[in-house]
Amino acid sequence: HYRYDRLVKLGPQVVRLRPAPHSRTKVLSYSQKIEPALHFINWQQDPFANYQARLVFPEPMREFKVTVDLVVEMAVYNPFDFFLEPSAEQYPFTYASGLQAELAPYLVKEKPTPLLQAYLDRVDTSKQRTIDFLVAINQQLQKDIAYTIRMEPGVQTPEETLTKASGSCRDTGWLLVQMLRHLGLAARFVSGYLIQLTPDVKAVDGPSGPEADFTDLHAWCEVFLPGAGWIGLDPTSGLLAGEGHIPLACTPQPSSAAPID
Repeated sequence: HYRYDRLVKLGPQVVRLRPAPHSRTKVLSYSQKIEPALHFINWQQDPFANYQARLVFPEPMREFKVTVDLVVEMAVYNPFDFFLEPSAEQYPFTYASGLQAELAPYLVKEKPTPLLQAYLDRVDTSKQRTIDFLVAINQQLQKDIAYTIRMEPGVQTPEETLTKASGSCRDTGWLLVQMLRHLGLAARFVSGYLIQLTPDVKAVDGPSGPEADFTDLHAWCEVFLPGAGWIGLDPTSGLLAGEGHIPLACTPQPSSAAPID
């Protein structure tokens, strides 16, 4: 919801708040209400098949509001329930040449800056189960990078996030994307919803989960594993993406996944 202190003329707005086609959590219904009512809307899919609504407003306005009504089936699924091709069961592995070409945008690495290189040098790259390797990196980031809410636009560079040892979900997600690419794995940035519901039964031991139902915009990372496809890793929590992670836009760069442009 945007409010302006005078009448403003908005240029075209691109809204990415509709669940992506590959969401593992079943979407039962989705609707989007745009205010002001006088607008033109074109539903599109970007080059990566994410849904986006392009809005054009012919008249000046004092407010711009997007209201999403979403119903999903929060059936629990096991995020480890996938198979890997025999060639990808152990890390390190290499993608087949045809697949490597298709994954090219998700393998583009930024120049390794000093702290990023030092952090990469600490990663255990000895032969091991691929899933153990990914879980270890995801959990290490969760321990090393403190979570903070940042209202500033844009995403920190990996070097900034490591220098501050803190960042928002989008900063840590982008750091993980870049780390995985430097380690030879295709990775993409994900903008989405995180839905957390209070448990029906309190845990006897261990963490009891959220005290109240909670929904917010979130960001994480997906890695491509032959045989399994795209697997979500959330370095903010150190967990694999589950039924509460609803992807909206998955792209090679964070800039093309922003909820509203």
